[in-house]
Amino acid sequence: MVKMNKTIKHYKHILAAGLGVVFLAQVFTGDAHAMHISEGILPFNWAALWFAVAIPFVAYGIKRMKMLSKEDMSFKPLIGLMAAIVFVISLMPIPVPTAGTCSHPGGTAIPAILVGPSISVLVTGVALLIQALFFAHGGLSTWGADVVSMGVMGAFVGVGVFRLLRKLRAGLAVSAFFAGMLSDWAIYMTTSVELASGIRGSEPFWPLFYKIVLAFVPTQLPLGIVEGAMTAGMVTLLYKRRADLLVKLGVIKAEQAGGAV
Repeated sequence: MVKMNKTIKHYKHILAAGLGVVFLAQVFTGDAHAMHISEGILPFNWAALWFAVAIPFVAYGIKRMKMLSKEDMSFKPLIGLMAAIVFVISLMPIPVPTAGTCSHPGGTAIPAILVGPSISVLVTGVALLIQALFFAHGGLSTWGADVVSMGVMGAFVGVGVFRLLRKLRAGLAVSAFFAGMLSDWAIYMTTSVELASGIRGSEPFWPLFYKIVLAFVPTQLPLGIVEGAMTAGMVTLLYKRRADLLVKLGVIKAEQAGGAV
């Protein structure tokens, strides 16, 4: 418990710096009144469909959190820290006017790697809800779609890439980098699918999908690389400072602690 408290205190400084970045982003992007998929963009039937897809993942995340918290009482503060990380990282909007939404890092690969994809979906859902209610970023009607793209796809692609590369004996930093980068890109491919499906009307799906994807490319390609670097940096920092915590969370094996990153 003492070691966990030290870890939480250490990351308070990281979160404080992140909040400063968020403040500056809000000041210098005043026209970005929406984040993720904006309120009212999706028709009711599509919004309802994505809600139906998202809810079981969030419900399982709650069940998983309760189960893990019973096994280890120090797990809840760690989940709160992961939620704060996702909230801060994803609150950096870069407007994409032609797509009806914004580009931004997702941050969901980090909790997916550290505490599992189901918990990552849960903390993403909470972060998205707070952002929609209090920051006018995203919307309540599009919450389900945003959870599916940022939470479900971002988390499962991220952790899948990480575990696959680790099985192929890639280094911890390399695995985390590609996990963060591909997680970010998966979020926006899914968002493009959701937008094209919902707003196409009688128009064919694929031409609109390609247009939306191309609209994201100038911002999302570099952002994906940045998110990969953030994910690698976070995992590497934990490895150097608290390798025992990564062992406890099942990210690395005990014999790998103290080895090369």
